[in-house]
Amino acid sequence: MAIYHLSTTIITRSTGRTAIGAAAYMSCSEITSEYDGIHHNYTRKQGLVFERIFLPDCAPAAWADRATLWNAVEKAEKAKDSRLARLVILALPVELNREQQIQLLSKYVEESFVEQGMCADACIHDTDGHNPHAHIMLTVRPLNPDGTWQKKTEKEYLCARDGEECGFTAAEFVQAQQEGWEKQYPYQVGKKKVYMTSSEAQEKNLVRASKNPKCTRYGRQNPISERWNSEEQLLAWREAWATAANQALEQNRREERIDHRSHAARGLDEQPTIHEGVEAQAMERKGFVSDRCELNRQIRRDNVLLRELKVLVASLVEAAKNAISILAEKLAAIWQRMVELEYLNLELVDEQAQVRAELKPVLNLYNEYMRIEQEIGYKKMELSGLQEQRKKLPITELGRRRKLGQEIDAKKEEIQSWERNKAYFYRAHSDLDEEKMRGIEKQVQAGSKRLEVLIGTKRNNQGILQKLETQYQEAMQGADIPNHDDFKEALIHLREEKREQLAQRLNAQIGTRFMAFHFTEAIQKVAVRLGEIVSRERKETGRASVIDVLKDISNQYHRENPRRRKGEEKTVVWKREKR
Repeated sequence: MAIYHLSTTIITRSTGRTAIGAAAYMSCSEITSEYDGIHHNYTRKQGLVFERIFLPDCAPAAWADRATLWNAVEKAEKAKDSRLARLVILALPVELNREQQIQLLSKYVEESFVEQGMCADACIHDTDGHNPHAHIMLTVRPLNPDGTWQKKTEKEYLCARDGEECGFTAAEFVQAQQEGWEKQYPYQVGKKKVYMTSSEAQEKNLVRASKNPKCTRYGRQNPISERWNSEEQLLAWREAWATAANQALEQNRREERIDHRSHAARGLDEQPTIHEGVEAQAMERKGFVSDRCELNRQIRRDNVLLRELKVLVASLVEAAKNAISILAEKLAAIWQRMVELEYLNLELVDEQAQVRAELKPVLNLYNEYMRIEQEIGYKKMELSGLQEQRKKLPITELGRRRKLGQEIDAKKEEIQSWERNKAYFYRAHSDLDEEKMRGIEKQVQAGSKRLEVLIGTKRNNQGILQKLETQYQEAMQGADIPNHDDFKEALIHLREEKREQLAQRLNAQIGTRFMAFHFTEAIQKVAVRLGEIVSRERKETGRASVIDVLKDISNQYHRENPRRRKGEEKTVVWKREKR
């Protein structure tokens, strides 16, 4: 189905990228860079279905050639960290055919980028026929009406007049100089260099230390470039793409729609996933577990659960009171999800214990070392404060200066004492040094971060469990079961099926780490949550409530599936982990 995706990145030399290389890659062509002489050949790359250069009216006609355009961009940028181009990647609706996708992309590029004065190089990729997406490279330097490049930034001189400071470009300074503004230059004052105007320096007979005037750090940005780089412009591009795609879907009589807004702006309860990044995905491909990827997997499971829960609740509300099979199916599905979450929580508790056990051998050393380091830091801050107080006191305050001098000497002795404690610490632990302590500090910080992720995931699971429990109980309230035995038999059968399905799925996902005794404990925890194994109360009438029925079901289940003794379970798990 149609999905919304639009991301932007900047191609810069500081990251080792080139506009020529990026253009050759996305167009599956070969181009030689005139900037560094490197020949980029991507003609063997597959998936290109459309490519075109879009130019504003003021751009030279020769730039319709891809190599000419991007070599001109590379030539215009002189700095080693120059921003060369903006890359926009967006997903095309799969509901549109190829011609419709090309028309949609061309219209969007013309209206959103070319009309603003950018040159655009657009390509459509679709390797397998199921993931059509477009790469759009945009120039980031504005053009003059005659087709020449404008400056992205202009040097801004910080000038002074009567104690005020103001910035002027070279053209603005011509008029500002007539109004009394002067450039500021560095002058040698003792061992320091101080910026001041030439007239001030002449009065003090100072020598200029440099011919470079005082300027703002990055200069003044071109107003057009500033608008293109703004967050407001990015939001406008995102909204424009959603509007254009939805119009194309409507014109072609498709019901699907996309939305550029965030989950919060749309009022959705689902959690958005986080950006994983290349490094995290590379770790996963090598067989490691990335915290970011693991968190995204948990978020996706939670979102699936929330979506299914909403569907289940809506179905339960509409279900007829006497529809035994439907009610039993929905209740069994919610029960299965609750068991899965309880099992995951037990696994999270074990993982927390494992992380704490790994940190335990070094935690005392780390805490002792950090206590010494913190004390030294605090004492040095106090010493600096005392020295600053003494420095500000006038020479005539002899008594106060003497007292501060005594306090400073005492504070220096305290610092030396703690420095000796640090030396004694390293002597007491002869196998430690500064490098190893830094390694221990990184280990503790990584472990603490992992614990925060685990605790947050468990807290989130508990919140979902509470919602499930509430919805489960609300669905059972007032349920009228005319045939107790039929409902009981159906629910027992469905729960057994759901239990087997869940056990197989967890075993396939987790493998050797699957804990059978945790699974049994999770089932019992759900039964306690739902009040099915608290007490057995039967009414004298022939019509039983759902609560009474489920209590009987739970008791029968535990009679048929006796739980093994705790010691035996631990022994089996220990042997498996040892092996």
